[in-house]
Amino acid sequence: MHPCYDRYAARMPPRSADVVVTLDGVVRSPSTPLIGAMDPMLVRAAGVFETVLLRAGTPCLLDAHLGRLAASAALVGLPAPDPQRWQAAIEVALAQRPGDGVLRLVHGPRVSFVTVSDLPDRALRARRDGVAAITLDPGPRGRIAGAKSLSYAMNSAALRYAQACGADDVVFVDTAGAVLEGPRSSVVIAMGETLLSPPPTPQILAGTTVAALFDIAPRCSWQPLTVADLF
Repeated sequence: MHPCYDRYAARMPPRSADVVVTLDGVVRSPSTPLIGAMDPMLVRAAGVFETVLLRAGTPCLLDAHLGRLAASAALVGLPAPDPQRWQAAIEVALAQRPGDGVLRLVHGPRVSFVTVSDLPDRALRARRDGVAAITLDPGPRGRIAGAKSLSYAMNSAALRYAQACGADDVVFVDTAGAVLEGPRSSVVIAMGETLLSPPPTPQILAGTTVAALFDIAPRCSWQPLTVADLF
């Protein structure tokens, strides 16, 4: 076991949704189970998801997130999401809880649903204080890395490792030192007045925020980055 784990027993704080809506438009209690104990979403992490920022009750980049949800579903072999049903469920959820927050879209083989909850404290702290990150080689990454999958064990372990080492986040790098992404973020750096980000590949989840940023940035480029570029 790594000494960082010996020193700390850091745990990620639990999340609870204030609003849950299934794709039939029914508002569910957050404490009522939606899936059975043997559902593939639970026992095999057979599902994909999206996390969408809400500002004053309006989802940011919703079309991009719905598009990536569909792409992730196709990549892992799940049925294609029905955009109309998702839009209807999202409208019901947002009507229940206006204001700033987080919208989550969870799509599985048997059950799909929408949640709305508060912004996590870590996000508010990061906005105020910034974050300290460490680099970590996650090992070989297959095509599934290009999907926003519920198979999140590696990412969660990486974040616990960062916390155990006294950091807030992780930047994944490969064995050659090339920068990939974070467990729950994309990497963008400013070099002079130009924004740079690693080019999308099957091993890197396409970032919705990076794409939107590059659409409006006067100078930007998809460019391979190394750890040295981060300093």
